[in-house]
This record gives sequence, structure tokens and C-alpha cells, in this order.
Amino acid sequence: MHKFCSGLLGIILTLTAQAQYPGFSLLKTQDAFKQAFNAATKNIFSIKSDFSQEKTLSMLSDKISSRGNFWFRRENKVRMEYTQPFPYLLILNAGRIYIRDGQKENKLSANSGKVFEQVNRILLDCVGGTVLTNPDFRARIFEGPGSFLIELDPVAKNLKELYQKINIFIDRKDYTAVSIDMFELSGDHSSIHFFNKVLNANIPDTQFAIP
Repeated sequence: MHKFCSGLLGIILTLTAQAQYPGFSLLKTQDAFKQAFNAATKNIFSIKSDFSQEKTLSMLSDKISSRGNFWFRRENKVRMEYTQPFPYLLILNAGRIYIRDGQKENKLSANSGKVFEQVNRILLDCVGGTVLTNPDFRARIFEGPGSFLIELDPVAKNLKELYQKINIFIDRKDYTAVSIDMFELSGDHSSIHFFNKVLNANIPDTQFAIP
């Protein structure tokens, strides 16, 4: 009876996963993916790409669209420069954060707030290949024809109060993030898509310099 119930539960979970993410199936064993993912990301030292972002607000019917350029370099260096529709700059550099919004500038530490620190780490984990070792989330991995899907279910209290889940789509060819979908408990949804990626480009320190 126990074996029957366990088998039935497995079938239900598989069907639920397929209905939730059409074209994707839940990986029953994650070891092979983790090994390939870790091996690939260890050889990625920098990423340069363009990105587009869509923000859907629960209170509005229209989507807010923006575009820009993205740079990542180990260790813990990220630059996101929005160019459309308005200029906006975010730099993460070894625990320090710089934000320029129009003429306004802000400098702060990543540990100035627990939630801000955790959100900062999510971005670094997504592009740096350490997403599966983040203790703030429980991960499930799905397989599709062109990409893998890592579903992050928040377990940290602060993040559970903010996010329903975060989905990261991983390119099967190079194991880098194709897109990041963030679903907030408020009903808001943000999606970032990376394209025109260049791996292991020579990115100078000046790109991550905080004024």
C-alpha cells in the first residue's frame, strides 16, 4: 500500500509539473545536471550581454518594458546599465552597491538590509553559477528541449514574505542564465531576458568602479 501511494504521488507530481511548465519535465535525479552545471560555470569568468526587462504590476494592465547592457565578472562584480526608456545604473562590487537614477546617486553596503543582501545574492547566484547552493531557497530542476528550468522556492523568512518563487532558465549549450522570472506575493512579476551573450570577454575594472 505504501509503495502504491508513493507511486501515485510521483505520478501526480509529474503531471502537475508538466501542466505548470508546458514542455518541461521534472528531473527525477539532479546529480547529472549539477555536475555538468558546476563544471561549465567554473570555466566562466565573465559575461557581457544585452538584456530586456518586463515588469507586470498587479495594479496596472500595461507592462513596463526596459532595455540595457549587462556585465558580470568574478568575483561578485555586476553592472546593469538601463538605457531605455530612462537611464538607470546599478553596480555591485564586492559587497558595495552603487545606484544612479537620473541625477540621484546612492551608495550602500549589501548587508545594509537583510532582504537587500539576499536579493543581491540572487542576482550574483544566477549569473555566477552558485544558485543551487543558496540556502535561502529550495530548488527543483526541470528539463526542456532547449533549456533547463531551476525553480527556486524561498525558505528564508524575509524572502518568503516577498517572493512566491523565482524561475531561472538555463541554456543547455553553455549553462548560463537565459532569463530570470521573479514572482512576488503582491502579484507583481518581473522578467529579465539576456541575449547577445559573450563569455569570458576581457572586462576592465573601470566597468565596476564605484565613484
